Amino acid sequence: MSTDKTPGARILVVDDHPEMAEGLADYLGDHGYEVDTAVNGRDAVQMLSASSYDALITDLRMKDLDGMDVLHAAHERDPRLPVFIMTAYGSIENAIEAIRRGAFHYFSKPLKTEEVRIYLERALSLRQFERSHSSLLKEIQERYTFESMVGRSSSMRRIFDLVDRVADSPAAVLITGESGTGKELIARAIHFRGARKDGPFVPINCAAIPATLIESELFGHEAGAFTGAHKPRPGLAVEAHGGTLFLDEVGELPLELQPKLLRVLQEGEVRPVGSDKTRKVDVRILAATNTDLSDSVKAGRFRPDLFYRLNVVPIEVPPLRQRQEDIPILAERLLQRAIAANPRLRARQLSAPAVSVLLGHSWPGNVRELENAVERAATLCTGEIIGDADLKFLAAEAQQDPLQQVMVDLPPLRDLEARYINYVLDRTGGSKVKAAAILGVDPSTLYRREKAGA
Repeated sequence: MSTDKTPGARILVVDDHPEMAEGLADYLGDHGYEVDTAVNGRDAVQMLSASSYDALITDLRMKDLDGMDVLHAAHERDPRLPVFIMTAYGSIENAIEAIRRGAFHYFSKPLKTEEVRIYLERALSLRQFERSHSSLLKEIQERYTFESMVGRSSSMRRIFDLVDRVADSPAAVLITGESGTGKELIARAIHFRGARKDGPFVPINCAAIPATLIESELFGHEAGAFTGAHKPRPGLAVEAHGGTLFLDEVGELPLELQPKLLRVLQEGEVRPVGSDKTRKVDVRILAATNTDLSDSVKAGRFRPDLFYRLNVVPIEVPPLRQRQEDIPILAERLLQRAIAANPRLRARQLSAPAVSVLLGHSWPGNVRELENAVERAATLCTGEIIGDADLKFLAAEAQQDPLQQVMVDLPPLRDLEARYINYVLDRTGGSKVKAAAILGVDPSTLYRREKAGA
């Protein structure tokens, strides 16, 4: 007979009465466990040092080393190992002392083998959960280290340095940049590198939730607060307690809700919809936007006091077209991620012509568009090397007349000229020398233009 809950789990049973140890071992073996036995504490300690076990069941009273000594030795090697103490001298004092020293449970002899099996399964399930949780947490933390935020450009190195400096700070951070530049990735890096990394990271896209629902979503509601509110809900601000609340597209937060967010920042408290009581929360606020919030403040769409509270530490993420040196290494990392997600892909690397196509594209969708393009090319590629032909959908776009991108609404000539100059500056990564060569003007013209604020 076997169990699906603990396949292959190794158990060490220790008892100075060999028949007791063998009897329990046989019973557990019939239920799918792999069981070793020891008839004294010294042998048990040696076996714990030589092999890896998933649980330990040991007698309390033994002639050389007793069960408490074996428990201590086991937890020196593996502090999370489930240890069970069994004894014929059942007393509440012994039970309390064993559990105080870290035993998972305490059995009195004569043993009820079914009870032993039930508690053993419970302990092993908990151990498996803890291992999975620890592994997941490690994976998440590794995913949001700087190694996942690829970039060798000076602008990205400055961002990495800033993330490192603000990670342990409680200060609010406002991350700005175009859509697809990786603002949430930076927010997660701040969280998982900081003191709150063991707490929750709770994201909310303020632009994706209807204005009628976002207050309840953020701050919670009481039962009966509105139609359909059949039971109370804590809200995302409360769910983020002890961790980080990330407000993406914060500029879309309705004006009437902004004072509530300001209260979270200033007082650390929320008031659910339909309640006259506030609730304390301990959250760090990170926010992101692809719009200029200062313009929204001037237009009366965003409260200036909230803007200043959110903008304590600003981080501006440059668009991909302004950091072309990052494109090849980013594309390679994204290709490896696509292969890991779909090992059946034949593509294994990017050719030099393919990289040239990537460098020639303007990437209006930024890193998100690059990820899509790499995955698409890897899927369509019939060989191991992605060539420029596999990226012809980008090459066609790159060869379009650049004026098509800047004169959509037929602007005045002066406006069109400014847009075209900015477009060329973007394509050259902000280099006025390169841009001037393309435009056929002296670089001093562009410097004078910048100084004049044109």
